[in-house]
Amino acid sequence: MFYAHSTSIPDKSNWQTLESHLRMVGYMAAKRASRFGAPEWGLTAGLLHDIGKYTSPFQRRLEGSPERVDHSTAGAHIAIEKYPQLGHLLAYLIAGHHAGLANGRDCGERTPLKGRLEADLPPLEPVWQQEITLPGELRPPDSFEWQKRRFHFQLSFFARMVFSCLVDADFIDTEHFYALHEKGFPNARGGGPGLGVLRDALNGYLAAFKANSDVNRRRGEILTHVRTQAEKPPGRFTLTVPTGGGKTLASLAFALDHAITHGMDRVIYVIPFTSIVEQNAAVFRHALGEYGDAAVLEHHSAFDSDVPRNRDSRDKLRRDSENWDVPIIVTTAVQFFESLFAAKTSRCRKLHNIANSVVILDEAQTMPLPLLRPSVAALDELALNYRTSVVLCTATQPALAETDDPERSFVGGLRDLHELAPNPQQLYRQLERVTVRHVGTLEDEALRNELLAIEQVLCIVNTRRHARALFEAIAEQPGAYHLTTSMCALHRRQVLAEIRQQLKDGQPCRVVSTSLIEAGVDVDFPRVLRAEAGLDSIAQAAGRCNREGKRHIADSEVLVFAMANDDWAPPPELEQFAQVSREVLRSHRDDPLSLDAIEAYFRLLYWQQGDKALDRHDLLGLCEKGRLEGLPFETLEQKFRMIENTQRAVIIPFDQQARDAIKQLSHAESIGGIARELQPYTVQVPRQGFDALERVGAIAAAEPDKFGEQFMVLMNMDLYDEMLGLNWSEPTFRAGESNIW
Repeated sequence: MFYAHSTSIPDKSNWQTLESHLRMVGYMAAKRASRFGAPEWGLTAGLLHDIGKYTSPFQRRLEGSPERVDHSTAGAHIAIEKYPQLGHLLAYLIAGHHAGLANGRDCGERTPLKGRLEADLPPLEPVWQQEITLPGELRPPDSFEWQKRRFHFQLSFFARMVFSCLVDADFIDTEHFYALHEKGFPNARGGGPGLGVLRDALNGYLAAFKANSDVNRRRGEILTHVRTQAEKPPGRFTLTVPTGGGKTLASLAFALDHAITHGMDRVIYVIPFTSIVEQNAAVFRHALGEYGDAAVLEHHSAFDSDVPRNRDSRDKLRRDSENWDVPIIVTTAVQFFESLFAAKTSRCRKLHNIANSVVILDEAQTMPLPLLRPSVAALDELALNYRTSVVLCTATQPALAETDDPERSFVGGLRDLHELAPNPQQLYRQLERVTVRHVGTLEDEALRNELLAIEQVLCIVNTRRHARALFEAIAEQPGAYHLTTSMCALHRRQVLAEIRQQLKDGQPCRVVSTSLIEAGVDVDFPRVLRAEAGLDSIAQAAGRCNREGKRHIADSEVLVFAMANDDWAPPPELEQFAQVSREVLRSHRDDPLSLDAIEAYFRLLYWQQGDKALDRHDLLGLCEKGRLEGLPFETLEQKFRMIENTQRAVIIPFDQQARDAIKQLSHAESIGGIARELQPYTVQVPRQGFDALERVGAIAAAEPDKFGEQFMVLMNMDLYDEMLGLNWSEPTFRAGESNIW
């Protein structure tokens, strides 16, 4: 008898047999791969992944021998021998089902597949051929459409999808076995209310809305029209609606209608900024009533880093989020896109659940330019071969359509885009609520005077340092507020609640903010000042002015300004957006936010960048150059980084609830719920600032023996200001001076 997993029972009576494990993983992987027409690939990967356990050394290891045994590479050898044409693709998955996908030939942190295949392995016992029967042949899915110009990119994408099916099935079967035999019951996972139940709940919520203003009537018309498009076949869509037009709930309603109509599995809402993931998830939960908590999963990176952790705690924390097996996912663009190019098992595990889903890209124009071409290629591949409907949802639609007009075409972009909104040009006119003009260069004193010239005004600048300095210049004035990602999310929510109340009551309200306020934050000012930025950012800023359309356009100004002080210059990547905006503003002075101006902005931006800059690391080229035996899985993972300078999460013990959650870590068995509870209390700190705080003892790990540096807590609340947030620039706290409690 050969075994896959052992327990503490020495007579092996409850050990998992290898045949049982391989068959079950094959079955589950096949079921998952059937979402994209490749069940035989999932089955074969599952049957072969642990075939190397049919060896005497591995069986001795299960009995307690300390010898190390490579049990993954044997199945890779068999895949290549059994399936000469495409078996090499399968070999990547089998060899990497624990360590992650490796490059085919080039060295990285993982041994390349070529090196793995050349290593000496213990001989397999012949009994495996009696217990395991492999499919006779492997062919590409019949439904797939292959493109010559990116054929090997498509192969790598397909391999990653099948890999997802394999590792998810392997994790679940192994976890189920140990939970059953060590705890007496398996861990519950996945599920949630059906999409039909969620749509009924959403319909009930939407029915309560009243068309009591011109803007609300227009929002209702947009919602109704968008929902009529749900019967369109799955594919690529745009939803182009001006800021304040009700895109968030309209896109959710479309997604549920569309998914139910076409038998799709879930809705994935991709948001560019961590700061508003929780906000949108809260909107969805509220709209879905009693089903909201069970239906909506937030997944972002506050506690999903590569920091070394205790293995058991890591598994418990990630159990719910790793495979996205719930009806509605709200996640960040970083989490979504980096997963599509990942090689680690934990990051790849969710990918098969993106197939046969509706993916809403909120603020689609924010995809980073250096990774734009591979990002668009991935979206196109999802729509082309994985029955995924992709919706680019924004007021400022990026020019990503590939057309037959070479002057207006984004080569390698999205073909057959269908607009969901009713006549975007007409909508823009109907929802036009502001006057935008450039007011030239402003000294800091002049900018301060602009803030004091009117009692209700919002000023948005490009850096946290500038926002802090400008706020300090007006802090003594009535109604002065400051918003920054240096504050934890819960703190920002409290400040925003005060701001909304001040605006509603007609009281003084002067807000200085970074760009975080532009993304989905529902505030309504009579005047907005915006530091030079991309035209899409200016349009977002305009969405915070006269949002409800209750003021005359001429009385609702968005004033764009250049900064005289070089200390507040934006980072180079933002300056290039501002430079293109200046050019477009000159040529569209009378209507700078029109759809024509926005299209001109993106076309000029992409043209100025050039093809190479839109795929800075030549990721698409690396796939084609590597061909089948040299696919660069690990290199793709390393190079596809949407945020180049990694930041670390610091937990702010902002209130008693946060302090209680931190204390619970000391005796927690399952920490997933605690981690989610702590997410609103985190501040993302640049690596340099994080290291400085750690060096002087201003932050320390909670329960380091259990969780390593996973939960880093601010130990001195003197460094956290109620108006400014966390100050990590000059930490003076000395070890031993804790006032956390």
